[in-house]
Amino acid sequence: MIAISAENINKTFYKDKLQTRALINFSVKIPSGSIFGLLGPNGAGKSTFINILAGLVNKDNGEIFIQGINADKETKLCKKKIGIVPQELNIDPFFTPYELLELQAGLYGVPRNKRNTLNILKKLGLEKQRDSYARTLSGGMRRRLLVAKSLVHNPDIIILDEPTDGLDPNQKHHVRELITEISKTTAIIVSTHILEEVDAVCSSVCTMPC
Repeated sequence: MIAISAENINKTFYKDKLQTRALINFSVKIPSGSIFGLLGPNGAGKSTFINILAGLVNKDNGEIFIQGINADKETKLCKKKIGIVPQELNIDPFFTPYELLELQAGLYGVPRNKRNTLNILKKLGLEKQRDSYARTLSGGMRRRLLVAKSLVHNPDIIILDEPTDGLDPNQKHHVRELITEISKTTAIIVSTHILEEVDAVCSSVCTMPC
């Protein structure tokens, strides 16, 4: 089964009478049950493609199918099938991990009696930090918290944008172990400019030239 199929995706950004073609007839088929790498230098269009999948950027043309479902026709359903882990550590420092996951679940409309907050925190090794302010967490813990947020609505596909950016070697090792563990039940897409990253965790890869 194909988790994500993108066909001839184009996106051009305009600013001050200048145009930047971020994606030009980009096509890819990402299989389910794999850790798939999107490899390319900064500016290759990886984040643009991710933002299109997340519904944050509108493509100019082309078609995207999420598990065979047309993303333009069933936008809300397709969004629920995907969890995004951004590159930036965009975590409110005055919330605890438990509060952040509960808030995220609420935003996705997950009923309270169907939330899995404590189990997700345990799975991500954050059970002891559940009531600590996010600002007190280490870089590796914050990265794991971002992954935890992406899991609250039980998505079929997880997309990680530069998942080990800024982490030390030990933290990178733990994040990569986490990616491998999650891939046992969920399709994983890793977007990175680091060849070592895809070599360490990915079973297949698509190269996006600049």
